[in-house]
Amino acid sequence: MRVWFPVGANDRRGSAPGQPMSGGPARITTPTRSAPAVREADHLMPLWPPLAPTVRLKEREAALTTVHAEIGACRACEQAGYLACARPLAHTRGPAGARVMLIGQAPGRLTIERGIMFGGPSGDTLERWLQQAGFAPGALRREVYLSALTRCDPGRSAKGRGDRKPSPAEVALCRPWLERELAQVRPAVILLVGGMAIEAFLGRVKLEEAVGSVAERDGVTLIPLPHPSGVSRWLNDPAHQRLLARGLARLAQMRVAWEAHDQAPR
Repeated sequence: MRVWFPVGANDRRGSAPGQPMSGGPARITTPTRSAPAVREADHLMPLWPPLAPTVRLKEREAALTTVHAEIGACRACEQAGYLACARPLAHTRGPAGARVMLIGQAPGRLTIERGIMFGGPSGDTLERWLQQAGFAPGALRREVYLSALTRCDPGRSAKGRGDRKPSPAEVALCRPWLERELAQVRPAVILLVGGMAIEAFLGRVKLEEAVGSVAERDGVTLIPLPHPSGVSRWLNDPAHQRLLARGLARLAQMRVAWEAHDQAPR
C-alpha cells in the first residue's frame, strides 16, 4: 500500500527514527497541491521496514560485502549482448546502517573511471541538495548509501546528449543486486533520483506530479527527485525548482527528527 501526500510548510509527519512509519493517511495542515494518482503494479521494487542504524550492523556489513563482491564478478549484460564490456561498479557505497538510501539510474563514465558512485558533476549537485536539506558538507558519501538500478555504464545516448537509458532487460538483470541491498540497508528514507528510479518504486507517474510529493510504502518514506544530470533541462523551470525544494524540505524535517532522537537522554 502506498500513501501519497504533498509536502506542505506545516507538515510534521513522522515517527521515531529507525522505526516503521505509520501506513495511515497523512495529516496535511496546509496542502499545496493534489497528490498524484499512482497505479499499483506487481513489478514495483520490494521494500523492507526500516531498521535503526546500529541494529545487526556487523551482520549487514558482512552481507553487503558479499553482495559487492558478486556484483564485481557479474557479466550478465555482456553475456546477454547488451554491453560490449561489462564493468560493474562494486565498491562500498556508504554505511550499511544508513538512514538514507539514494537510488539513481546507472553509473556514468566518470563514475566507473573514478570508482565511486555519482563520481561526475551529478554528485556535486546531489551534495548541494543534501546541504539544502541541512546535511553537513560531505554527507553524500558519509551518511547516505548510494545505489542504482543498474551497475554498468550503459554508454552514451544515440541522440548524442547524456547517457543511454538502460533497457528494461538490463534493469531486470541487475534487479537482484538492488533487492539484496535494500534487504540489508533497510533505510528509513529512499531518495529516488530520476524518472527510471521513480517508476521502479512507484509506477508510472509524471515527474511534475512525483517531485514535491512524498510516498510511503512498507514503512519506508520515498522522496522522488529529478535527475541531477547537467544535460536535463527540467530544473530550468522555476516551478520545478519549487517542487524540488518541497521534497528537500521533507527530507530536512526527517533529518531534524533523527538528530533530536539521537541527542535525547537515554
